[in-house]
Amino acid sequence: MALLPSGLDGWVAPTLIITSFFTSALTAALSLGGGIALIAILTFIFPASIAVPVHGVVQLGSNTGRAFIRRKDIQWQYAIWFALGGLVGAAIGGQVAVLLPNKLFTLLIAAFLLYSVWGPKPSSKNRDKKALFAFGGFAAFVSMIIGVSGPIVAGLLRFIEDRKQFVATHALLMTFQNSAKIIVFIFFGFAFYEYAFLLFAMICSGFAGTAVGSKLLDRLPEAAFRKAFKIVMSFIACILIFRSF
Repeated sequence: MALLPSGLDGWVAPTLIITSFFTSALTAALSLGGGIALIAILTFIFPASIAVPVHGVVQLGSNTGRAFIRRKDIQWQYAIWFALGGLVGAAIGGQVAVLLPNKLFTLLIAAFLLYSVWGPKPSSKNRDKKALFAFGGFAAFVSMIIGVSGPIVAGLLRFIEDRKQFVATHALLMTFQNSAKIIVFIFFGFAFYEYAFLLFAMICSGFAGTAVGSKLLDRLPEAAFRKAFKIVMSFIACILIFRSF
């Protein structure tokens, strides 16, 4: 286990690799849930200053794989301005993220998760370039602070009624989000190379999970798709709140 960071127990790496498979499969099937589940589990093992950048790399692999597998369903016209806004939002959010204590970090994830399931979604009727740029910046800012922005990005895309197009386009936009996040963390000096072996293994297992989950998406009824998402998100939020207190 010399390839792993010092202080990381031997059982942790296999657990995270297996977790990456299942969370990627969940995201591929429901578009949401896997990233939040993964960041929740990572916070049990790492402090926030490590959990967020590690999560960003693994999610980049997962989302890139999902976008590639479902590339024929991507709605490209919404991507470029969202990505540019994400660079700005990530740069600002990165300066705020380092100030958050772990307990507040965990509670924010739980609150954000519950809001994404039960709260009102942002309006997505305005799809011009300025709106997409602003929305991409806001989502990236949130992602830098609490580690996830998938539900916010999904709010932008709710006008896409076909769930296959929704999942594919969401994957592409989240690929942009996580790329911006990693660039910012590199700028702030995070030592990704110390976690290179673990990250590589988690990305590989995540791609396998994405392939499995993508097949499930093709067979999942729309009503089951929506119901399963709410159940998974609420359950994870309750676990996080319990852990914080």
